[in-house]
Amino acid sequence: MPKKSTTSTKSKRVSKSRHSVYVVELSKRIYSEDRRFRDANPQFKGVLECLYVGMTSKSPKQRLSQHLNGTKSKRGHNLASSVVKKYGLYLRPSLYAHLNPLSKTAAANMEKTLAEELKRKGYAVWWN
Repeated sequence: MPKKSTTSTKSKRVSKSRHSVYVVELSKRIYSEDRRFRDANPQFKGVLECLYVGMTSKSPKQRLSQHLNGTKSKRGHNLASSVVKKYGLYLRPSLYAHLNPLSKTAAANMEKTLAEELKRKGYAVWWN
């Protein structure tokens, strides 16, 4: 007689929720040095911070490290955002921790939703 699977519904749900959104604070220099960033944030008044919003299957800390170190894939593709590599300072977990973990699809949707919400609040935001 074959063994019954002991995988519970809860563990199936958890296994699909392995992605996260994350927010990196960027140096405000980006606003004066990067025209594309400035053009994408006409609402920015200089009071709040400049931010990068991303999604990852790694921990946000590991992903930030990849950005800052300019990590490349085994095939030589750049895994780092040039914006974060040049201007990234640190993670802002108070802006994203309550949203994680997420499925890949939910994380992709949340990345855009979170970025737009932060822009409405007056932050200057970059996301892909």
